[in-house]
Amino acid sequence: MASRGAQETQKLQENVKEQLNRLLTQLKDLEEEKEELGDEYEPMKKDTMEQLKEFNASLNKMMQGNMTLVDAFGGVQLAIQAAISEAFKTPEVLQMFAKKDNNSLRQHLTQLQTASKLGKVSKESYTNQAVEILTALSKLGEPLSDEEQAFLQANKTKALSEFETVTSNMGANAKSNILNSAANANKKAQN
Repeated sequence: MASRGAQETQKLQENVKEQLNRLLTQLKDLEEEKEELGDEYEPMKKDTMEQLKEFNASLNKMMQGNMTLVDAFGGVQLAIQAAISEAFKTPEVLQMFAKKDNNSLRQHLTQLQTASKLGKVSKESYTNQAVEILTALSKLGEPLSDEEQAFLQANKTKALSEFETVTSNMGANAKSNILNSAANANKKAQN
């Protein structure tokens, strides 16, 4: 029995997920090596962001031409849009969001809080990362405490507010499908 494109679609989805992981890892590596790269950092980051934009444009074309790929590519596209809009400045948080990994996000938040209390991260860095994590958790449907919600509202950046507005305007089923697709995509890409 012929696969009727199912195997090809699966292979294409795997390739897309691998490309997204490669670009997100590249962003993460750039951030980690920012000091050592010096003047090379900005052009390299700009090039990576341009690759993300081109990748997003390619996904748009694919989604318009093949409806069977819409759900699978939707989650990847959401992560790309977050990266392009620079709503998430921390590639590590963006990866956990794309993987729909609430536990890792919570763990990262706890580690960040500890590092802040010990003076290992600046207040500004703590605030920025904590807001990203709380926004990601909120978008993934994770309940936030009253204290976390108040912190988020008080410190949310314009980029995160715009990202939240875009995702809020999507239907509940579309959001669920996109996040499930993104999670499945990243799990498969890791295996």
